[in-house]
Amino acid sequence: MKKAAIAVLATALFAGFIAFDLAELFTLESLRSRQAAIQSYYDSAPLLTALVYAAIYVVVTALSLPGAATVATLAGGAVFGLFWGTVLVSFASSLGATLAFLLARFVLREAVQRRFGERLRAVNEGIERDGAFYLFALRLVPAIPFFAINLLVALTALRTWTFYWVSQLGMLAGTIVYVNAGTQLARIETPSGVLSPALIASFALLAAFPFIARRALDALRSRRALSAYAKPARFDCNLVVIGAGAAGLVCAYIAAAVKAKVVLIEKHRMGGDCLNTGCIPSKALIRSAKLLSHMRRAAELGIRGAQATFDFAEIMQRAQRVIARVAPHDSVERYSGLGVECVMGEATIKTPYSVEVRTASGTRTIATRAIVIAAGARPFIPPIAGIDQVGCLTSENLWELRALPRRLVVLGGGPIGCELAQCFARFGSTVTQVEMMPRLMMREDPDVSQLIAERFRAEGIRVLAGHEAKRFALEQGSKVLYCEHQGAELRIEFDEVLCAVGRVARTQGYGLEALRIAVDRSGTIDVDDYLRTRLPNIFACGDVAGPYQFTHTAAHMAWYATVNALFGAIRKFRVDYRVIPWCTFTDPEVARVGLNETEAAQRGIAHETTLYPLDDLDRAIADGEAHGFVKVLTAPGKDSILGVTIVGEHAGDLIAEYVAAMKQRIGLDRILGTIHVYPTLAEANKHAAGRWKQAHAPAGALRWAERFHGWMRG
Repeated sequence: MKKAAIAVLATALFAGFIAFDLAELFTLESLRSRQAAIQSYYDSAPLLTALVYAAIYVVVTALSLPGAATVATLAGGAVFGLFWGTVLVSFASSLGATLAFLLARFVLREAVQRRFGERLRAVNEGIERDGAFYLFALRLVPAIPFFAINLLVALTALRTWTFYWVSQLGMLAGTIVYVNAGTQLARIETPSGVLSPALIASFALLAAFPFIARRALDALRSRRALSAYAKPARFDCNLVVIGAGAAGLVCAYIAAAVKAKVVLIEKHRMGGDCLNTGCIPSKALIRSAKLLSHMRRAAELGIRGAQATFDFAEIMQRAQRVIARVAPHDSVERYSGLGVECVMGEATIKTPYSVEVRTASGTRTIATRAIVIAAGARPFIPPIAGIDQVGCLTSENLWELRALPRRLVVLGGGPIGCELAQCFARFGSTVTQVEMMPRLMMREDPDVSQLIAERFRAEGIRVLAGHEAKRFALEQGSKVLYCEHQGAELRIEFDEVLCAVGRVARTQGYGLEALRIAVDRSGTIDVDDYLRTRLPNIFACGDVAGPYQFTHTAAHMAWYATVNALFGAIRKFRVDYRVIPWCTFTDPEVARVGLNETEAAQRGIAHETTLYPLDDLDRAIADGEAHGFVKVLTAPGKDSILGVTIVGEHAGDLIAEYVAAMKQRIGLDRILGTIHVYPTLAEANKHAAGRWKQAHAPAGALRWAERFHGWMRG
């Protein structure tokens, strides 16, 4: 109510200014005709005249009255002279601009952020980081309407005090020019004539100065950070990449593609965790488990019965064969053929310009212009009492198993824990999944967690959400886990325990400590928006730098790290995290991009939700996979996509259409207008768009259409 009242009052004052032709008071002709009278008032009562003038200036600036501030500034020079005119105008204009800023913020900011918050997130982050810098640059150019700056900046998160002092400082140069012009009022023909093309160009150069100064300051900081280290006269290579996992391989590939000399160092196995212990073997395991589940569901497909006999050791051996089949893509031979020098050894960063490598044949030091750390992450084993006594499987050593555990405890309800819990249950293990949080998959919406938990329980998995693992013990030859739930203790006997409670970045053992390269609170290497560490020629990307621990984001970050490392002196690129998809490969799969309902509510982002259940989709029904849904979040009243969650068969494939749509800013109307092959699961995306369109049908136009068709029938 207060906002509406203030908005009405401000609008009324502005309308009154126009309606009563008060703009005539703020013209050059009016100023010239009243200059002698104003001067007389000033001579008789200088302090009162100055106060009245300042008050009028504050009001016209606060209300953003068109043209008034310019003429008022000229009046300041004409009446008060250069010095006092500058003082009065400088403070009055800054106060008025701040009032306009506060008015716009109070009336508009909440609504704008609620409606466009997700789109403005990058802007808000940039303002929080560099708002004073950009505001100062804008204030230096008088040709940019100051009222527009007041309004637009008010919609961001810039602090009021910052806005005030930056405005006062930034507008000072333009104030002096106009006040000085006012001292020569008789020579001015129009207010716009004050700014000659040469003067506008000068101000533009002045506005560019902060950017130039910033580059210079960045260069100075870089020089200072590196000053303690001797720079070689000649380098062995342009880039050293430490780690040949998903991020490191992409770094090396890109560097070689642009003809840089690159050395790739890997101490264990090419391909890193994704190839050897993560994505590839786990998906091979999931495929075998899914076949078994389909055979158990044969009756649903009209088949009287289907049976399978298997040896768990053969299934695990198949995973190794899959790794061997994919390995040539990540091999030394392939990358050597691309022009990458691959070194199998253990790296230590000695200086920002040198990396020591210990190999089977000896130690070697490589001089390099830049370094990219892509060391990845390892499974986190929580410090639970007794865990060392019972032994612990992780995603790294799991693949050594050749005998199926009869009773398996899975610690963790995240993606890895859920995928492997379902796999082992389908192979025949009695699986108990223990999750400390209230539900599985806490990053997803509650309805997603519920659907997956119900599916798990239907397949025989004992899901214990809200249970905290307190201690392990060996009791009479049996392995036992004690959990706590709502103050009560629960005893669970098991044969093996799989720990899947997260991963931690590999930040030790290769020289970060000696170089004082910081690790942030999340345990990853502290990098800036360009993926630089505190030493500007050492970069980090992938799991070791966060914030997302996915193979595809590691590859995404690798592009930025490599390009900035090789070409940063010419141009640097901020890493873009705006459209990041991911998928948990349970059955059904859970895929997401952008916001979900939980995050939107937590951030206070206004949204609409469109839900399309897959039990309505022809192909899902035919395949016997009529479960799950497509959930799309859009801006209120618009088809712009804020986020999508898909739960169902091949959700990881279906999400790609929405990823492309969000990246290219394509709305649901365009998806609805795109032909999808029938019958396919991909039609679910079109049907979801159709549900949105149906909810936003133009009721008024349809009523007129109904009348028209009735009239046409006679």
